[in-house]
Amino acid sequence: MTGTEELTKNVSQVASALQAESGAVLAQTILRAVILLVVCLIAMKVIMHLMNRAINRLNVERSLHTFLRSSLRILLWFITILIVASSLGIDATSLIAVLSVVGLAVSLAVQNILANLAGGIMVLISKPFKVGDFVEAGGISGTVADVGMVYTKIRTIDNKIIFVPNGQISGEKISNYTDQERRRVDLIFSASYDAPVEQVKAAILETVRKHPMVLHEPEPFVRVSAYQDSAIDYALRAWCATGDYWDVYYDMLEQVKASFDQHGIEMTYNHLNVHMMKD
Repeated sequence: MTGTEELTKNVSQVASALQAESGAVLAQTILRAVILLVVCLIAMKVIMHLMNRAINRLNVERSLHTFLRSSLRILLWFITILIVASSLGIDATSLIAVLSVVGLAVSLAVQNILANLAGGIMVLISKPFKVGDFVEAGGISGTVADVGMVYTKIRTIDNKIIFVPNGQISGEKISNYTDQERRRVDLIFSASYDAPVEQVKAAILETVRKHPMVLHEPEPFVRVSAYQDSAIDYALRAWCATGDYWDVYYDMLEQVKASFDQHGIEMTYNHLNVHMMKD
């Protein structure tokens, strides 16, 4: 065997040894990455289970529960990808930088949706209303039909369904009319100056106390509230169950007028008296 052939043989042996060693290292790297992936998946399952138990104990709304589960799952997958990529020798810093740029671009493109999403989280956490409540929120009055992460579905009195962005709801005043068991009916009645004050008050109180839906405690309130140009205003305040509010409201408007007619009390209107004087 010549020197050249021997050198070629030695080089081949070295190359084979390096290739075998490289294959063994690659196999070990892949095996380590697979083991890390399995460990991460097991840890992810345990963490998700613990989070589900915590959320169930806190009695979190269904929509918020789904959002938290999805967000945590995405975060755990992101961490898993970084761990596995690092074990394979991939520069995790570069990967984080790329994902950050992508995340920033996406957030700018959907910033309105993100604002509504943040508003939905605030609504679901603070719970200013629940499904079935009659509310005024985001400039819309109606019964809450559903509370979502981005929109709240409100059914108006005329049976229209309106989807109100949660960002708009969380940024404005919210009035919940059914959260309390009782509501107060406030009404103003006008009567002529010719009618005695005590007679007018007695006629209103008589009507209020006869109504079966009006509560006796707190006691109904009737007092003079203002002296107008052509009439005296009387304020009525009566308490009732929240579900009876509108029945009491409209009944009082109709029945007080009938009581005034029965007692000869005039519900006057604006008028002008002109007196002619001779020089």
